[in-house]
Amino acid sequence: MSKVTDMEFIHIPVMLREVLESLQIRPDGIYVDGTVGGAGHSMEIAKRLTQDGRLYGFDRDPDAVITASERLKPYPATVLQHNYDEMADVLPGLGVHEVDGILLDLGVSSHQLDVAERGFSYHQDAPLDMRMSQTGQSAKDLVNTASEEELSRILFTYGEEKRARQIARKIILAREEAPIETTAQLAQVIQSAVPARDRRMKNPCKKSFQAIRIAVNGELEHLEKGLQAAFSMLKPGGRLAVITFHSLEDRMVKQQFAAWCQGCICPPDFPVCVCGRTPQAKAITRKPIIPGEDELLRNHRSRSAKLRVVERSR
Repeated sequence: MSKVTDMEFIHIPVMLREVLESLQIRPDGIYVDGTVGGAGHSMEIAKRLTQDGRLYGFDRDPDAVITASERLKPYPATVLQHNYDEMADVLPGLGVHEVDGILLDLGVSSHQLDVAERGFSYHQDAPLDMRMSQTGQSAKDLVNTASEEELSRILFTYGEEKRARQIARKIILAREEAPIETTAQLAQVIQSAVPARDRRMKNPCKKSFQAIRIAVNGELEHLEKGLQAAFSMLKPGGRLAVITFHSLEDRMVKQQFAAWCQGCICPPDFPVCVCGRTPQAKAITRKPIIPGEDELLRNHRSRSAKLRVVERSR
C-alpha cells in the first residue's frame, strides 16, 4: 500500500454544483457516494445533512478510504472499503435498505494519476501497476503474460486504439528481450509502434494506458453490475447521478438509463398494450451535463466529463 497524507490526496470534485442540484439533497436523507476518492463530493453532500441523515462512501482504494474517513469525521458519514458494485450486499447489513440518492464519479482519481508509484501515468516513470485496489493482477502482470491476440483485443476494445495490433506486436517483441516493468518502458514500446508524425501531434500512449487500466481493474464489468446495484437501492423518487470520462462508460450509462425509462415495448401496430411494461425511471437529464468554461479553466481534467441523472419512478 502506498503511503498517503491528507494534504497529498487532492480531489477537485467535478461538476459539484450540478451534482448537488441533481441529487436534491434532503437534510435527513440517506446518500451514497460510490466512488468517494478524496471526499470532494462527499464532504459537500455530508455538510448538508443533519444527524438524521447519513452518507455512505465506498472505495476499493485503501488510500482513498484512509483519506476520506479522516476528512468526513466531522459529518454524519461512514466510509467503507468496498467496490461500489457491492453496495446492495453491504448496505443491508448496516440496516440500510433504500437510499435517497447515489453518486458514481467514475474513472481514475487525480491522486492515482499524480502519485507516480501507483503506476497509472505515462508522464512519470514508475513501476507498472495501475491497480485501484492495490491488490490482484497488476498492469505489469497483464502486459507480460497476455497473448498478442488478447493484448490487441484489450487495446482496441477498451482504448479504441486503431493501432492495437501493431502495439500488441511491439509489446510481445519487447518482452521477449526483457520484462516490461515500468511505465516508461511501456510508453517507449507504444511510441515505437506509432509513426513519428503522429507522435508529434499528441501523446500516443493515452488510449493504450486507458485500455490496460480498464482491463486491470475490470472497470466496465464493475460498472455494469454497479448500475444495477445502485438502482436496486434507490427508493421511489430517489436519484442516481453518474459522471463518466470516456465514451465506453458513457455509452453503457446512456443505454442502461434508456432501458429503465422505456415503457411499452409492444409492436407499434398493436391496438392496445399487452406487454404491461411501465417505465422504472424517468430521465432527469435528456442530454448529458458537461462542465462549463469556468470549470474547464480551473480543472483541465474535467474536460471529458459527462453527467447523467435518472430518477426511480414513484
